[in-house]
Amino acid sequence: MTSLFDPITLRQITFRNRIWLSPMCQYSADDGMPNDWHLVHLGSRAVGGFGLVMTEATAVVPQGRISPQDTGLWNDEQAAAWRPIVEFLHAQGAAAGVQLAHAGRKASMYAPWRGEGSVPIADGGWVTQAPSAIGHGEHPAPVAMSPQEIAATVTAFAAAARRADAAGFDVIELHGAHGYLLHQFLSPVTNHRTDAYGGSFENRIRFTLEVVDAVRAAWPAAKPLVVRISATDWIEGGWTAAESADLARILRDRGVDLLDVSTGGLDPAQRITVGPGYQVPYARDVRTKAEMPTGAVGLITEPAQAQQILHEGSADVVYLARAALREPAWPLRAAHELGVAAADAPYPPQYRRGVWRG
Repeated sequence: MTSLFDPITLRQITFRNRIWLSPMCQYSADDGMPNDWHLVHLGSRAVGGFGLVMTEATAVVPQGRISPQDTGLWNDEQAAAWRPIVEFLHAQGAAAGVQLAHAGRKASMYAPWRGEGSVPIADGGWVTQAPSAIGHGEHPAPVAMSPQEIAATVTAFAAAARRADAAGFDVIELHGAHGYLLHQFLSPVTNHRTDAYGGSFENRIRFTLEVVDAVRAAWPAAKPLVVRISATDWIEGGWTAAESADLARILRDRGVDLLDVSTGGLDPAQRITVGPGYQVPYARDVRTKAEMPTGAVGLITEPAQAQQILHEGSADVVYLARAALREPAWPLRAAHELGVAAADAPYPPQYRRGVWRG
């Protein structure tokens, strides 16, 4: 039986366990630069035993940020600021991952505790871009991207991948989920283009494949590439689970090593049935049909639940998000509850005195 604490190797990177930290926005950067908050936030999860510690959605261009306070990798100064954070994660035994992203029409938003809706240009916001000029809910409509802007964005993803390597990251995850730019191209709800990037399934996946190809070429062959997808829009006429499985097979053959399978986030019209592990069946579907590793995410909160996901073959790793915000050392509790020997649990030596007893 596969255990949460079994190592897993993708390409030439071995992860100490299968409990991975999901990307979670912190809205705490200045001009895309990570800082002490990111060091402590990410570093505490490495100390807490996670096998992979993933950054928040990190923009490849300034206009790709979800909020003005998002982190970035569009210049070398940002890469230099990420390096000491990555080195700390490595020193604690964790692998370091960066999620590269472009928010498309969902960019230029207020951080949740700073306000609601879109940030006006006068207050530091910007005009957003998307495959089509269709706004998200009541937010301002974006500008439809020209072919030249699409090509420039592909180039920006590749440049960010090279900076990620310079910063020492072990893994890149491309954010193709939750209604951000890659997802917007995939879904017929947000992609009404009539050129080579719209219409048929083959056309709607074109931008994603161009980004994957460019990043894979810029990223060392020894390091794994992950893509996060929303397996369904939860909207009639939207992106479907069947299309996700078809896309997964194509991504597998183009050098993607694992799919992080989430759902939804594209449009306020979505109708989601939420419950513990509600997205896990989609990870299992992709894993089975595409015959490639997957990560499961979504209301995974308890160690026995996470262990069962691996045992039943639904996924190869589990990603924790909100549970990890509440409990930075969740893997250490999981080790105790699952009966993992203290010597095999990911305790840093400074914390050995705190090993669970009883």
